[in-house]
Amino acid sequence: DNHIKKSIPLYSEMHDLAIMLSDFFLKENSKCYDLGCSTGTLIRKISERHDKKIKFFGIDSVNEMIVQAKILNKKNIQKTSNKINFKVQNINSMKIEKNDLTMSFFTIQFIRPSVRQELINKIYKSLNWGGCFLFFEKIRANDARFQDIFNNTYNEFKIKNNFTAEEIIQKTRSLKGVMEPFSDKGNLGILKRAGFVDIIPIFQWLCFKGYMCIK
Repeated sequence: DNHIKKSIPLYSEMHDLAIMLSDFFLKENSKCYDLGCSTGTLIRKISERHDKKIKFFGIDSVNEMIVQAKILNKKNIQKTSNKINFKVQNINSMKIEKNDLTMSFFTIQFIRPSVRQELINKIYKSLNWGGCFLFFEKIRANDARFQDIFNNTYNEFKIKNNFTAEEIIQKTRSLKGVMEPFSDKGNLGILKRAGFVDIIPIFQWLCFKGYMCIK
């Protein structure tokens, strides 16, 4: 959690925004998914906010993340009567039940582009009418000049947060062929092809962008 806060600008503020927006979609007997939940911080905070009977699902493909999420959830269980179901699953192959809110924070960018559309289609189909997909991703700029500005400014941000030049280079190398962010146009394209019509940007810090998509 500390690493990602240092790595992604205004990460806590993005979570705060999602928590407040959840009020508009979660109601009695709703279901809520966090795809790529990591240590479960976001979905845990949302569960603590709502006193309605809601089913929460935290999904991650990394077992160590889910183990940590379950440990942290036990420490905070007294704050909510809502049970969070943390599961180690592949979001490409898993079934998503009908729900009112699905969230994905910097996860879809790690899904192979060749199967990304299929996943977004599944997310759209799983939402109840009026349900919401909160979609936060790192994006590529529209052209080389803007991409250069994005890269250099983001590196300045990381240096300010005490990452060394060597750590920045190692991180960049480790993500080659693993993380494939789309441009804003690319993300809007897969959302619209899935069926989303009501889409609005709700956050952007250079190469980090959030969308609210309502079915």
